[in-house]
Amino acid sequence: MRGDRIFGLVMIVLALGYILSATGIRSSFMSDPVGPRVFPYMIAGVTIMCAVSMILRPDPDVEWPLGPMLLKLAIALVLLVGYAMTIKTLGFIIPTIIVSGILSYQISPRPAYAAATGLGLGVGLFVLFKFVLGLGLQGLPKGLLG
Repeated sequence: MRGDRIFGLVMIVLALGYILSATGIRSSFMSDPVGPRVFPYMIAGVTIMCAVSMILRPDPDVEWPLGPMLLKLAIALVLLVGYAMTIKTLGFIIPTIIVSGILSYQISPRPAYAAATGLGLGVGLFVLFKFVLGLGLQGLPKGLLG
């Protein structure tokens, strides 16, 4: 219970820092009426609400994972850090396919389903982000595009 309360307080401090850093975002003359600061404010607001909930109603103390589960968590952390480091050079699709496939395999060790999940997420999320939401993602490495 004490861990949830400490984590809640830390998250409130981080959210307030996030709000403070978002106040420095400058609006261009062609921005939308809401402005670029609203999204960071919303994220910080939700974070503060969740943190207050954790402080007021903490979960009972639980046992931390050991052994194989701790190894799976470490692998997931390494994968996500590697993903963040390679997405710029390899594009969005290839790292997303690899990481989501491996994470899917960790959840349910069925190779065919993990490969299908990785491929579906890599291509599907790229289509969603690039063409539906209009984000400027690079799908593949620049060398492959010619």
